[in-house]
Amino acid sequence: MNQFDLDKKAQETGLKEECGVFGIYDCDGNDVASTVYYGLFALQHRGQESAGIAVTDTNGPKGLVQSHKGMGLANEVFDGESLAKLHGNMGVGHVRYSTAGQSTRENAQPLVLNYAKGTLALAHNGNLINANELRRELSQTGAIFQTTIDSETIAYFIARERLNCHSVEDAIGRTMDKIKGAYSLVVMSPRKLIGARDPFGFRPLVLGKRDNAYVLASETCALDTIGAEYIRDIEPGEVVTISNEGVTSNKSRCPGRSGEGRCIFEYIYFARPDSYIDGVSVYESRIKAGRFLAQDSPVDADLVVGVPESGNAAAQGFALESGIPYGTAFVKNSYVGRTFIKPKQSSRESAVRVKLNPIREVVRGKRVVMIDDSIVRGTTSDRIVGMLKEAGAKEVHVRISSPPFLWPCYFGTDVPAREQLIAYNRSIEEIRQIIGADSLGYLNIDRLPELTNGLPICNGCFTGKYPLDPPQDDIRGEFDA
Repeated sequence: MNQFDLDKKAQETGLKEECGVFGIYDCDGNDVASTVYYGLFALQHRGQESAGIAVTDTNGPKGLVQSHKGMGLANEVFDGESLAKLHGNMGVGHVRYSTAGQSTRENAQPLVLNYAKGTLALAHNGNLINANELRRELSQTGAIFQTTIDSETIAYFIARERLNCHSVEDAIGRTMDKIKGAYSLVVMSPRKLIGARDPFGFRPLVLGKRDNAYVLASETCALDTIGAEYIRDIEPGEVVTISNEGVTSNKSRCPGRSGEGRCIFEYIYFARPDSYIDGVSVYESRIKAGRFLAQDSPVDADLVVGVPESGNAAAQGFALESGIPYGTAFVKNSYVGRTFIKPKQSSRESAVRVKLNPIREVVRGKRVVMIDDSIVRGTTSDRIVGMLKEAGAKEVHVRISSPPFLWPCYFGTDVPAREQLIAYNRSIEEIRQIIGADSLGYLNIDRLPELTNGLPICNGCFTGKYPLDPPQDDIRGEFDA
C-alpha cells in the first residue's frame, strides 16, 4: 500500500485501532499455537493489516523458534496447515495496525531475533517518541535494521542489555530506562515469557490463567475467548516474568498513581466493549459518555442511533438518560476489511457507503440523534449525516462521545497534525455546518475522568498537555508499531 492509499484510507475510515499483543506459557507442555490464534482473533479489532505467531518448546532445543506471519486478518494469514506446523508450549502473537508508517510484511510482528544469548520474539503495542535518537545510537554501533518499526529498536536494546546482565527480564527493565513513550510488550525468551507496560500505562496489558497455563493479552476479551480466568492488570511500569516456576513481578519502575496516564481512547473507542481496562468496564464507560451527552447537550428528538460499533453503547446511554427511544439505524457490512478494493480512486462508491447503509424505515420522517465516538477530519461524519438525510431523516443531531481533537497524538493513536483536524481553528458551529448536522455537541472535557472512575488519563489530543514532553521532531510515519 503506497502513501497515497494510506492517506486516502485514513480520510475515509477515520481514527484507527491500535495493535494487539498476546502471549501464553503452558506449564504442562501443550502446543499453544491454536490458542494464540484464537487470542488474536479476539483482538482483531486492534489491527487488521498483519498478523503473526511465534512459538518455542521450553523443553526442547534452547532457542529454536518457529514463526509464521503475513499481511491481512488472522484468518487470512493462518489456516489449519500453517498452525499445525507451529509446535511449542510457549508463544507470542500480534495483530498490527501501522499508525502512519509502512504497511509491509517486513514490519509484521512478532519480531524474532537471534543473538549471542539465544533468541527473542517480541510483540509491541504502542509508539516510542525517542525512536530516532535510539535508532541512530544503535546504527553507530553497527546495528542493521530490517524493518521501519520502533519495535525493532526495543528488541535490539533488550538483546544488547542482555549481554550485560544475568536475565532477560533485567535486560527488559534496563531497556525501559532508555525508551520513552507508549509500550505494552510481550517478549519470549527460550525459557520465559515476559510482559512489560510503560510507566504511564498508555496501553493496556492483562494477566490471565487457564488450567496450568498463564496468559498475557492486550484486553480481557482475549482471555474470555480462550476460556482463561482474569487475574489482574499489569501495572504501569511493571515487568512480569512467567516461567515453569510460576509468575514473578518487578514493580521497581512503577511510578505510582500520580505518574500514570492511560489513553482515554481505549475506553472511548479502541477496546472491545466487553473488555475491562484496569478494572473499569469499557461498556460502562461508553454508557456514561452517552448519559453525560444527554445531560450536557440535550435535544428534542424521536430516535437515538449509534454509528457502529463504538457509538452504539454511548447511544444506549444517551437514550437511557434522555428517555428518547434507542434504535438500530445502520446495517454494517462485516465482510469489508483491509482487502476492500476500489477499482478507481474516482469511484463514486466510498468506503463509508460500502461499510454502512441506513435502514430507511427506521429513520424516515424522524428527528434523529446520531452518536459517534469522534470526528477527526470530518469527511466520514458528513457522509453519514448525508446518508441519514437521504434515507428520509427529518433532522440529524450529532453528538460525539469525546471532546474535539485539537492536537496530534505521539503515543500510538493516529490523530494527525493539527492542520488536518476539523476542530483546529474552527468553532463547533462551523464544524456543524461542514458536516451538515442540525446540531452538534461534544462530550465536555471535564467529564473524562468520570469515564475511568478517576484513574489518571492522557488527554493530550484534546488539550495539548501530554504526560511527557512530545518529540521536537514529529517522527510519526518514520517508525511505528
